[in-house]
Amino acid sequence: MKSLNFVLVILLIFVMTSCKEKEAINTDAAKTEKIEAPKESVQPFAEHIFSQFINVRDFTMNSEENEAYFSLQSPARELSVIMKIENKNGEWQEPQISNFSGQYTDLEPFLSPDNLKLYFASNRPVSKDNTNIKDMDIWYVERETKTSMWSQPKNIGAPINTDGDEFYPAVASNNNLYFTTIKKELESADDIFVSKWENNTYSKPIILGEGINSKGPEYNAFIAPDESYIIFGGWRRADGLGSGDMYISKNVNGEWTKAENLGKNINSKHMEFCPFVNNGTLYFTSRRSNVEQKENGFSSADELFTEINKYDNGSSRIYQIDFLEF
Repeated sequence: MKSLNFVLVILLIFVMTSCKEKEAINTDAAKTEKIEAPKESVQPFAEHIFSQFINVRDFTMNSEENEAYFSLQSPARELSVIMKIENKNGEWQEPQISNFSGQYTDLEPFLSPDNLKLYFASNRPVSKDNTNIKDMDIWYVERETKTSMWSQPKNIGAPINTDGDEFYPAVASNNNLYFTTIKKELESADDIFVSKWENNTYSKPIILGEGINSKGPEYNAFIAPDESYIIFGGWRRADGLGSGDMYISKNVNGEWTKAENLGKNINSKHMEFCPFVNNGTLYFTSRRSNVEQKENGFSSADELFTEINKYDNGSSRIYQIDFLEF
């Protein structure tokens, strides 16, 4: 009897040890699988909305992720209107014209980090008594609370706006304003400038350093709320993957580092622009295309239409990707 008990004890120890070893192996395998798992790829954003249009851009969203704005343009860009979408019960609703847009060429909306101001570019007349459109200026609307109606548009004025074009405003938490313009005296294309908010007014804009600007065009900047990094578009740079790529530069002790291409996980051989980061997600506009010619051609119109009408068919549309590490 004692011998039988002894054997049973040995068997029990063996089974328990084997289970633990198996559990350890499975745990290690799970860890390895997690480490080797591929990063999230670029995905369409609100596909049921943006697949309706062929020319959208300039996406911005509030911190609660239930209110967003974008530019909707006609195919040849004769029309440009800032649209608003709302998320209700987890579903983005159909776009509506923003209450401050629809009459003039409006584009490039940017919500301030506190969500109480929305900046944009427009050619609308500065004076109510003047009906003549002018060059592109930076404007803004504001509201008392996040659920209040937007005010009437206000021209941000000098020293930011000039008799030239000012585009793509982006504002940090301290109200420093980054934007794109062309200065003839610099003998370069579009450059990114910053106007600092000092003593409740904007200071004379200064050009960002060579780590960001070049002789070619730089545009569509997104500034982190704490100004720790900036993401912007660069046109046909030597390290570019397409016609226009997105780049990132970091603020180190007040100096901007040499901008780095965001890489092929984000940029494509087509054009990417208009970045906006919110709650760890990068939203951007792309004209990427994955339309393919089938080896044996297309046998039906429906099959052809399905391929032509892909979300990523070369139309200007909004995409998203996890962007947790900078």
